[in-house]
Amino acid sequence: MLPEALSVLLALPFAGSFAAALFPAQARKRAAWFAGAVALAAHVLAWTAHGSMAQGEIVRLSLPWVPTLGLEFTLRLDGFAWVFALLVTGMGFLVVLYARYYMSASDPVPRFFSYFLAFMGAMLGVVLSGNLVQLVFFWELTSLCSFLLIGYWHRNAAAREGARIAVVITSAGGLCLLAGVLILGRIAGSYDLDAVFAAREAIQADSLYLPALLLVLAGALTKSAQFPFHFWLPHAMSAPTPVSAFLHSASMVKLGVFLMARLWPVLAGTEAWMWIVGSAGLITLVLGAYVAIFQHDLKGLLAYSTVSHLGLITVLLGLNTPLGVVAAVFHMLNHATFKASLFMAAGIVDHETGTRDIRRLSGLYRFMPITATLATVAAAAMAGVPLLNGFLSKEMFFSEALSVEGPVRSIDAAIPYLAVAWGVFSVCYSTRFIHGVFLGPPPEGLSRTPQEPPRWMRFPIELLVLGCLAVGILPALTIGPFLDIAARSILGTRTPEYNLSAWHGLTTPFLMSLGALAGGILLYIVLRRRFTGGDASVSLMPRIDSRSAFDHLFVMLTRGWPRAVERYAGTQRLQTQLRWLALVALAAGTWPVWNRGLAPGPLAATPIDAPLAISCAVGAACAVAAAWQARFHRFAALLLAGGAGLAVCLVFVRMAAPDLALTQLLIEIVTTVLLMLGLRWLPKRSESLSTPAAARASRLRRGRDFGVAAACGAGLATLAYSVMTRPLPDQAISRFFVEHALPDGGGLNVVNVIIVDFRGFDTLGEITVLAVVGLTVYALLRRFRPAHESLAIPPRQKVRADADEVMLVPSVVTRLMFPMIAVLAVYLLWRGHNSPGGGFAAGVALAIGVVLQYLAGGTRWAENRLAIRPMRWIGSGLLLAAATGAGAWLFGHPFLTSHTAHITLPILGELHVPSALLFDLGVFSLVVGATGLLLIALAHQGTRHPWN
Repeated sequence: MLPEALSVLLALPFAGSFAAALFPAQARKRAAWFAGAVALAAHVLAWTAHGSMAQGEIVRLSLPWVPTLGLEFTLRLDGFAWVFALLVTGMGFLVVLYARYYMSASDPVPRFFSYFLAFMGAMLGVVLSGNLVQLVFFWELTSLCSFLLIGYWHRNAAAREGARIAVVITSAGGLCLLAGVLILGRIAGSYDLDAVFAAREAIQADSLYLPALLLVLAGALTKSAQFPFHFWLPHAMSAPTPVSAFLHSASMVKLGVFLMARLWPVLAGTEAWMWIVGSAGLITLVLGAYVAIFQHDLKGLLAYSTVSHLGLITVLLGLNTPLGVVAAVFHMLNHATFKASLFMAAGIVDHETGTRDIRRLSGLYRFMPITATLATVAAAAMAGVPLLNGFLSKEMFFSEALSVEGPVRSIDAAIPYLAVAWGVFSVCYSTRFIHGVFLGPPPEGLSRTPQEPPRWMRFPIELLVLGCLAVGILPALTIGPFLDIAARSILGTRTPEYNLSAWHGLTTPFLMSLGALAGGILLYIVLRRRFTGGDASVSLMPRIDSRSAFDHLFVMLTRGWPRAVERYAGTQRLQTQLRWLALVALAAGTWPVWNRGLAPGPLAATPIDAPLAISCAVGAACAVAAAWQARFHRFAALLLAGGAGLAVCLVFVRMAAPDLALTQLLIEIVTTVLLMLGLRWLPKRSESLSTPAAARASRLRRGRDFGVAAACGAGLATLAYSVMTRPLPDQAISRFFVEHALPDGGGLNVVNVIIVDFRGFDTLGEITVLAVVGLTVYALLRRFRPAHESLAIPPRQKVRADADEVMLVPSVVTRLMFPMIAVLAVYLLWRGHNSPGGGFAAGVALAIGVVLQYLAGGTRWAENRLAIRPMRWIGSGLLLAAATGAGAWLFGHPFLTSHTAHITLPILGELHVPSALLFDLGVFSLVVGATGLLLIALAHQGTRHPWN
């Protein structure tokens, strides 16, 4: 397999996700077949690596990301990752095929498949990551995608709650994982996975090994729903059944055990690993199986069984034995097959009967015999019945449980008994699943008469059940080669000898399996009367409610402590908050000056420049006057603040900084108009200043604020004066940019080259923040409308005033100006690499044109005629900027590396075309969209929804 194919394999689901989102809502069939084609293509592409994996090769693709920080975007495919990639893509294809018939016609199906393909891409990102920081990025992306999928039916309160719990638990674990991998990278000297593997001895000998282990395991155990974090997984059952089938078989919950197996060569082998991993797994193993017995919801029963089986895999990884790792990987694959088929069968039952309550279901074999037979075989595999795949990995677990050699003999002796108890419980809930749903008398009181589902809806279950049988009967021929490839990539030369066969003789593990089968059936017979009695509280042990502990902690962190702090330090006055910010900044700047002193440098001061001094004086006067006028007239204060901004523009011009002057001027125009619209959102002034005491208090407060502002301004002026009277050092960063802007960045405009080339990564983050701010302001303001009283204009007079204000602006002239403003914006965008301009200035210029159209005709006219769709502008800008950065990888350069070309056209002549122009175009698009969104939010008059 060529290394470049790895990038195609990873990019394919994300590209498919973006394309699926563009399908219209009514194109549900086309979206389904498209998503299935993408998943199948990814699966076929993964299969092409079989030859390399069979020979034990590792396929790597490294792309420069942030070389100065030692970070590379690395894709790494070994045998273990390959088997998981096959599992993710293959199971993804089957789930898409199943979802094609499961999803309702009223559901926005294209959106579902868009989320689903993004989820698949995030899973592949974790599996293929060869860099630990990169792995954490995709790890958190899986949490985000699962949040969207679990809460897909967002009108359902249970779906919203389940999504919230899942994202909080798994994201918190992801933050712990990030801290853990940072420690591992610090010890190993690199975040590259191969370098971390090579540093095993150094990592385990380091004093930070235990903190790193605890943090990494916190991420893994939360993701795989291990005790005490197990409760989030059953609450995620409000998701559509296709999501549950994928989530439990081949996606997010498998990531925790995948990570523990991936880092097993580095972190395992110590008592700390055995105690933490083994204890969490043992508790989850038994507790999950026991609780599953008493679940009345089909998906709830399967969810707790997943928790238990993940505990089994965790125990096997915690035994510190190579054969335990082999058994863990084996059970990961077996569990995926029978659990996906069982969830799909449960979805069919729900789809055909209208309920998942086992107490209302019985005798469905009469109505859907094929589905009942398939579900029975899959449940038997889950119970560990001989000649099925679950039996083989269960026997391997029993064999390992008998040979445990831990530090405490009493615990070693108890593990086989706990293993048998788990076997009894798993047989019991599997028997309840089969008998309670498919056997017995016909069901009564159902909303519809059940029948067999469409042929192709049942096909994924048939294929998976066939796999359960094939692996159970001929394990060495079917799963053996794949298990060997995966195990050798983890263990290397430590891979043990093991025998995959359906019959190992009359051994102790086999007798333990028979005892578990008999005990589970007997336990179900004993408890059956409790189940049929309808009692919802049939558990025979005290309830362990981790959910209540989570709720209390969540309320404490989000409401209790913050509200307590707010009561003592909070205020609803923006002025008070700004005062504290200014004081903290002043203290932070004063502290080093107080300790080390600050004196003017040796350079002589330049003569006073009269135009510059006049500009500064006018700006200062406008600033002071704005603060004074704010007491009486907010509109006048806003105009004076704009005057201070224009004075700053003149200072930039005088200081030979036309690029900054242009940007400042454009920003002043836009912000002034937006703030004018925002004035009507402010509350009415208080009338209580008429008393002498109130007036005196107001003067004292304003004097205090003036003192804080003067101190901050004087401090910055002193600091600037001290810097400018000192010569630049030889290695000054400003000199570096001036000298390297043209040869390395390909542009003469140093400011623009810094923004789009040298500091392009920072700019990408800044425009992302701008997008988030625009969305946040819109989300806050769309929920309410300012009252008419806040304008101090009676409603009837307000209509007349609005009409007069519109007439003040010559509408025809303003509308004719828009094309010229658009041409100016394109001109600024094109010339920005060599002359004053750039994407930000061009975006603000076009935004001014949109604002003028609003002033002329209102947001309704501007939206209808200009067809401004802010969300599309914002999304397109972010995608274009990120795609420009990733495009450099195609040529083997670091992320966001620019390249300059010169082309000659017949009329235009020679054109300077840098690749950074595309990045600038993304900045331009995002600025226009964010400004348009703020305009609509503040104006609050448009009828068209700006999300479209």
